[in-house]
Amino acid sequence: MHDEPATAVSFDFGQTLVELDTGLLSARLAERGITSPRERLDEAVDEGWRAYNEAIHRGYGGHPWKIMMRRLLEAAGVAAGAVDEAVDWLWTEQPRKNLWRRPIAGMLDVVVELRRAGVPVAVLSNSEGRLADLIDELGWSAHFLAIADSGRLGFEKPGREIFAWTAERLGVPLAAVVHVGDSLAADVEGALAAGMRAVWFKGDPARAAQLPHADRVAVCDGADGLRRALRALSLLPQ
Repeated sequence: MHDEPATAVSFDFGQTLVELDTGLLSARLAERGITSPRERLDEAVDEGWRAYNEAIHRGYGGHPWKIMMRRLLEAAGVAAGAVDEAVDWLWTEQPRKNLWRRPIAGMLDVVVELRRAGVPVAVLSNSEGRLADLIDELGWSAHFLAIADSGRLGFEKPGREIFAWTAERLGVPLAAVVHVGDSLAADVEGALAAGMRAVWFKGDPARAAQLPHADRVAVCDGADGLRRALRALSLLPQ
């Protein structure tokens, strides 16, 4: 299995292709009478994602969106008494106005380059069930052969089933797929456990080197680093 050449790529969506639009989040909080400047929210994003990964490592089922957002708002200094109500409201508003919509520089360009090279590409994300609509709203639908949205499928990362569903729709074995994502727990460890390769987007090289099957993990810090990793796997031309 480990000798299978890489022939397809799947991408996580939030914090990999797009990031949390903290300006939009600030504006939405203001609708509820909460003042939280974008700069404070930007500073709190990493803390939110640490909470997300911790929840997955602790075995929380589903998509721990509220855990992540609660920690983020707390770290940004939102008053404790306002956090839970704000998180619940933001969650109900997600289908109407998804907060993850700010493209990460250069990442869609890599997707386009892969497609031009004949590589099948999918999105594989723990999301709320409206991811295909958001991707269509962004004008990106033509770039992806499949969109695996846990909210629609009923199973999520890091479970093997969502990775297997995606590989089947890409028309390749699991071992031939490289999954690119930012979450150690959901993306990297999930992909490795499913028998795939992984690229840890903005990950920790020292931590990656300690993982089981570390030889199947690359780490990149942005679009150019991702290109280098994909070229090393012969998925992009040199």
